[in-house]
Amino acid sequence: MEFPPLAKTPNEKKERAEFPSPARGRAVHLAPSLLAADFANLAGSLTAVRQAGCRWIHLDIMDGHFVPNLTFGPPVVECLRRVSNDYFFDVHLMVSDPKAYIKPFVQAGAQLITIHVEAAGEESTALLRQIRRQGLQAGISLRPKTPVADLEPHLEHADLVLVMTVEPGFGGQKLIPNTINKVRDLVHLREQRSLSYLIQVDGGINTSTAGLAVAAGSDVLVAGSAVFSGGAVRDNVKAMRKSMAAIR
Repeated sequence: MEFPPLAKTPNEKKERAEFPSPARGRAVHLAPSLLAADFANLAGSLTAVRQAGCRWIHLDIMDGHFVPNLTFGPPVVECLRRVSNDYFFDVHLMVSDPKAYIKPFVQAGAQLITIHVEAAGEESTALLRQIRRQGLQAGISLRPKTPVADLEPHLEHADLVLVMTVEPGFGGQKLIPNTINKVRDLVHLREQRSLSYLIQVDGGINTSTAGLAVAAGSDVLVAGSAVFSGGAVRDNVKAMRKSMAAIR
């Protein structure tokens, strides 16, 4: 099934979604990934993370082509948006044709859409600008084997850069240590070029690795299993925040 083409609105200007403030005044965001939540009770999982003090929700969208897994699409995100407007929905497109998915997820209630430079290629800047025109924050991501240099032509148009610290597709993997060097490189580029994008990391983030990511300069930590493991969301989030606070 094909999604309808993007609306041609080159001059359209909308009030853009804003990133939420870090919980309880902390410098780093914790973004629970619903990939590790109870799929039979996603609304309950949303409520649990909100009660634990998290507003930033990471939604992994997989098409079975760009990565060897399938998750959920715009209808599920739209249903989740009905639970509350208080959440910040961060949609991570791990898909082969990101252009086809932008408008459906805008309509579903996303506030940030992140595309992969490997999938978008030379269209990356155009797609980031399209996302911004729709009133959203725009992100760009790279896989562990992709060099930061591939992102450089597009950084001025990005509000967030997502560094995958595992190969995307499945949760519960161990962080690949050398991917943290990309965070340091992106911090340097941000300062060198006077840019303001946030740096997000995703993959293998837990109480043992969160400090490493924060020390390197990460602004947003995506965590799935570390948040939802055992159903003890409040205790897990508390432990994660403790490990993050030990650095900053």
